This record gives sequence, structure tokens and C-alpha cells, in this order.
Amino acid sequence: MLRRTCFVIACLALCAAVGRAQSNISVLVHGLDNPRGLTFGPDGNLYVAEGGTGGGLSTTPTDCPQVPPPVGPYTGGFTARISRISPAGQRTIVVDGLPSSQTSPALGNLASGVADLAFVGDELYALMAGSGCSHGLSGTKNEILRVTANGKTSQVADLSTYQQAHPVAQPELDDFEPDGTWYSMVAVRGDLYAVEPNHGEVVRVSPTTGAITRVVDVSATQGHIVPTAIAYHGNFFFGNLGTFPVSPDTERVFKLTPSGQLHEWASGLTTVLGLVFDQQDRMYVLESMTAPGFPGLGELGTGKILQIDPSGARRTIASGLSFPTAMTLGPDGALYVSNLGFAGASAGQILRITIPE
Repeated sequence: MLRRTCFVIACLALCAAVGRAQSNISVLVHGLDNPRGLTFGPDGNLYVAEGGTGGGLSTTPTDCPQVPPPVGPYTGGFTARISRISPAGQRTIVVDGLPSSQTSPALGNLASGVADLAFVGDELYALMAGSGCSHGLSGTKNEILRVTANGKTSQVADLSTYQQAHPVAQPELDDFEPDGTWYSMVAVRGDLYAVEPNHGEVVRVSPTTGAITRVVDVSATQGHIVPTAIAYHGNFFFGNLGTFPVSPDTERVFKLTPSGQLHEWASGLTTVLGLVFDQQDRMYVLESMTAPGFPGLGELGTGKILQIDPSGARRTIASGLSFPTAMTLGPDGALYVSNLGFAGASAGQILRITIPE
């Protein structure tokens, strides 16, 4: 516990220094629990998925297949939530008490809960990543939830059951998550498209019927590359985290057509966890960690954002970030980033980053 507390304190101190050093970075809000996906609502507010802090509940191999060590066994609780942030930085909890789970202490007790959010019209949808028996939470499922204005939730699609019934071509058995670890979601023409990194696939979900259709089995052609962030800009684009230890400049962004065709779009990247486009067709890539090796104190302050223009020219528009986990473009033209997204209870921040001319 002491080690984890010191880690969080170090993260917060470093991020405060970053905010002072870079004039285009400011802290919109802090005190979040492992913040992940971000989306702006039709009301102009920013909605934040929070991974929560896990918990002490557990399951056994008698209950269901478990995640192999050192990632598992997981423990879990009901500590994840969704927050709404006003343009002035005022925070309101939309819904809490959602499933959250954490890896074994050997992997740092990394927590996951609500992974991402998307609006279809005025309706908010949440992608769950920390649920399921294999995550220590019997009677729960990884799923897509519909969230009402008064904080009530209902299941739209059961992603745990879908993945267990539809295995990918090349699962990584040494690091296999029976319930999946869903990461990113985007709404396009009334449907939801979600990425699952552990199995390696992208699926389409109908919010009206709950039908789940595989768009592409990434593992079939790319193996275990850990696809993460997805964006839509005429076609789908997604980046990949890669496996650990971090090997700088070896990860990529792929273009994915709606029919499931996959093409490499950009290479020479590192630990991609966020991806957005602006109105000038420029791509922004969030790199969570860029130092070689395993995640730890040595990766503090190594996160950054790259801008890639249509010609392929690149520039760094923000650096010194610590374990950023997601990014979106605001209606004001600024980037909003979940920072300290793997740093424990109340350590997470949302950064506002203006794009230099």
C-alpha cells in the first residue's frame, strides 16, 4: 500500500510540474478514479468513463475460467462510475456503483471499469471492461449499457457471452481474458463500434436490437498486437498498444473500411491509446508511454500527443504526460485527455490541451 501511495504522489507532483511548464496544457478537473474514455454530449458537457478502484470480491476456477497469472487472478467491486464535467470544470456523477476489477498485485492492481462512452442522438452508451466472472464479479457481464438522464442503466449487448461464443483466430492463451477487456467505442450512423484489445477484434453493435456483428478479426492477420483506440473519419482508424515491454516506434495505426478491409495507415508509433481527427483532416495520436521497458516510474512523463497531417508530416504538440489513457476533440477545438489513467484512486485528471498554430 505504501508503495502504491508513493507512486500516486509522484504522479501528481510530476503532472503539476508539466501543467506549469507547458502553456498549452491546463488541468480541467482532478480527483478521478482511473479515468478512461471521453466524449462530449449534446449538452456541451464532457462525459468521463472512470475505471473505478476494483474491490475485494473474487471468484475461483470452480465458478468460471480465470485469467492466468501474472495478470490474474482478478478481484473486483462496484466502484466504477460516469462523471459529467462542465466547461468550467464542475463535476457531477451521472451514475456510480458500476462493476470495476483489478489485476493481481503482481501486475500492479491495475483497475478497469467503464472503458468508454458514446452518444447516439441524445442517448448515452457505456462500454464496460471490468465486469464478468473472470474479473472476480460473479453474475456480471462485460456489456454495452444504455444510461438514462437520471442515471439508470440497462443492457444493450452482452459482450462477454458474445466473445465466449465467437473466438478469434489467434487468441493469446498466455494472456487470455475470457470476458475480454474492451477499450474504445465510437458511434457512427446510429450504430456503435467497439474495440477489444485482448482477443483482438472490432465489432458493430445495434443500440436498438443489441445485435453484435464482427467487423474484423484483427488477430487473424496481425496476431496479438493489442488494438485499442478507434476513431471514424470517412473510414475507421484504430491504433494499437503492443505488448510489454514497451518497444518504442514499433506500433501502428490501421485504416479499417466498413466492410472489414484492414490497411496500415501510419507506423513508427508507441503505445497508442487515443486517436482523433480535426476538421483539417489532421490525425492526433496519444502515446501513453514512450520509454522502453515495462510500465513503472520510468514511464512517468513520457506520454505525448503527435499530430500527423494529411501529407504525413508529424509534430509533437504535447509531451510530459503520465499514463494518459484516452483523448477526444472538444467543440472549442482543444484536445481533452484522461491523464494518470492508471494511477489509482482520486489521482486521475482531465487535461485541456490547445493545439499550437
